[in-house]
This record gives sequence, structure tokens and C-alpha cells, in this order.
Amino acid sequence: MARKAKSTAKRKPAAKSRASTKSKSYKAKSGAGAKSKVTPKYKKAEPNYETEVAACAVPEAPLRPIDANVDPFRLSLIRSIEKKWVNGTVLNYYFFDSPSRWRGADSQKDAVRAAFAEWKGLGIGLEFREVDDPLEAEIRVGFERGAGAWSYVGRDAVDHASDPTERTMNFGWDVTTPYGRDTALHEIGHACGYPHEHQNPNAGIVWNEQAVIDYFSGPPNNWSEGQIRHNIMRKIDPALVEGSSWDKDSIMHYQFRAGLIAQPTEFQTRNLIPAPGLSNVDKDRVRKFYPPINRVPELKPYQSQRIKIGAGDQVNYLIEPSRSRKYTIQTFGRMDSVMVLFEEVDGTPRYLEGDDDSGSSLNAKIRLRLFKGRRYIVRVRLYYAAQQGEGVLMMW
Repeated sequence: MARKAKSTAKRKPAAKSRASTKSKSYKAKSGAGAKSKVTPKYKKAEPNYETEVAACAVPEAPLRPIDANVDPFRLSLIRSIEKKWVNGTVLNYYFFDSPSRWRGADSQKDAVRAAFAEWKGLGIGLEFREVDDPLEAEIRVGFERGAGAWSYVGRDAVDHASDPTERTMNFGWDVTTPYGRDTALHEIGHACGYPHEHQNPNAGIVWNEQAVIDYFSGPPNNWSEGQIRHNIMRKIDPALVEGSSWDKDSIMHYQFRAGLIAQPTEFQTRNLIPAPGLSNVDKDRVRKFYPPINRVPELKPYQSQRIKIGAGDQVNYLIEPSRSRKYTIQTFGRMDSVMVLFEEVDGTPRYLEGDDDSGSSLNAKIRLRLFKGRRYIVRVRLYYAAQQGEGVLMMW
């Protein structure tokens, strides 16, 4: 089967040393997590809607092109997963100290570290690690006041903001307050690949559109009508929704003052204030998609491994080459998948190469020089298969 051009991973030359494993496009790393305190429990105060409630503005990013002949069901599975990371990824995060307007006080950095630790404390397979070099970071954080709070969603951070001098996340107000702590959890939720919950098409929300435009076009947000529609009134693709119900207490849900929502009618006269912190639904969703990774079987040359998993699931294999040479690792069968290869360096898997074949008639394929005496891990996340168990992974 012919080789597919990379859609989310730029080809990187084979590593010349054990430390030379960085990619500028689909970046995925696995290893140790953040070492931070967990956010304490707190009570969320009723906000002053005239002065306090600034909201998150997600940067707009184009959808990845998909072949025109892909059927709607297959497309929905691809769209539901494509912005999320391969499980086992280490998301390295970096705090900018320059320019000075991006620099955050130690208390602000600690609040964000605690938010990363709270997500990781759920026992998920994702890891978070603070680094001191923006070249090593998928998540690059600024604290520019007046620039709003925002984050790219999942893999958009590497597909659309690969310049290491660019921010992928910003906090425009104090994140040590109860509202600020929820802001930090919310933006990290975006970084994990989760969209806004109030844009869930299953919520049944009918907006008082003019009231929404009037409110969010004024201070402290000062958004354009386009930003308001993109971040609030636009219904996200049903394929991006996990589950069928609306979770109004989700950390990914905005607060709204009374009158901005026409339906459900109760919010015509009552403020919608999500409960503080991560909701039970938030926790269930992230644990389901990023479960802990346990034993990893070995992938050996010329021994095929059948991929017996469902849509959204993942398989992981250890590779310990007996010879130093170029190897080809490829999936076979009618399926859409993303495949990522890592090398273990000082106990931490470091990204080497990746290929995403979703939405095409081709298969994921990596060809790279591997070295005897080193350990590698290949991870394959399935979007879709014409028949469960039909896919195969092989190395030669």
C-alpha cells in the first residue's frame, strides 16, 4: 500500500544521538509527571458580573483535511479523537519569563502547577512535566494581563503553534483566587483536548443572542461578534462530544449571568454557576480516554500483531532491536489510526516520529534507524476500523 503524506507529523531525520529526539510537529512524549501540590478544596463565590467574569477565548484553528469520500460515521470517529494526544504522552510545559509582560509571579506559576497536578492526580495516562526550555515544550504559558485566558485545544498546540517563541496558553488574570483556580483547570482541560461544554449540542441551550453579544463585547472581555459566536453560541460538532448528556458543572463550562440563556428557562432569572473544580463527569471522561498504561508487550521483527481494539482505544508495544539498522513499522488493514514512536532516554520515552493516516485510504507507516541496546515504544491509537480485529501492526 502506498505511503501517505504526513498530516500531523513532519518527517524528522533519524536521531544522531540519544538526546536528539525532538520534533516540531506532532509531538508526543511519555515519562515522569509534574511534581506539584494539589489544589485545595474551596467554595466558589458568586461573581460580580460587571467587573469579574472574564472568559476563555479558544484560538480558532482549521480542521484537518479529510478525503472527500470518507463516510459520515467514519468521519465522526476521526473528528472525535484527532485533537487528543496518544495516551502515555508527556506534555512538557514552560513558563515564559520574557518578554516581561508574559512573566508570571511565583504564586501564579504555583497555581498553574497545582492545576496540572490535579489533573494528573486522577490517575490518567497523560503526564505533565515542567521544563526550562521552550524548544522542549508542547505547552508554553504566558501571564499577560489584559490578554485574556486561552489555550489551544490538544494537538492544535503543535499543529498550529509550533514556533517555540509563541504562547499556546495564557492567563490574563489572577489564578490564585477560586475563579482563577478554575480558570487554570479549564485551560489545561483544553490542552488535554477537551472543548467547551456549554457548546455541547446536547445541552439544548438557546441563547439570548443579543444579550450575549452585548455582554461579552463589553469589558472585561471586549470580544468581537466573531469571537463571541465561536466561543459561546456556536454548537460544536456532535462528533466531538463524549457521551450524550450536558454537564453544566463541567470545568469546561463557562459561568453565565441570568438572562443570557433563554432556554432552559430557569436561567432566564438565575445565574448558571458550575460547581467548583473538576466535575465527576470530567473525571470519568478523562480517565476513560487516558487510562493508566500497564504492561507493554514486545513487538519483534516479522511477527505481526493483530490490533483487537475498538474506536478510541490504543495499543502499546516495546521494541528492543537486536541489530542497528533501518526498520519499517506499519499498520495494515482498513482502519484509521495515529502511530507514534518513542525512544526511552534515561527512563523517559522521547518522541522520535509519528504518522496519522486517518481520513485516507493509506496506512500509518514509520521508517527509521533504530539502535541495538536501546528501548523504543510504539503507540497506536485507533480512530476507526471497518471490522474490529481486522488491523495488524508489523515491523521489519
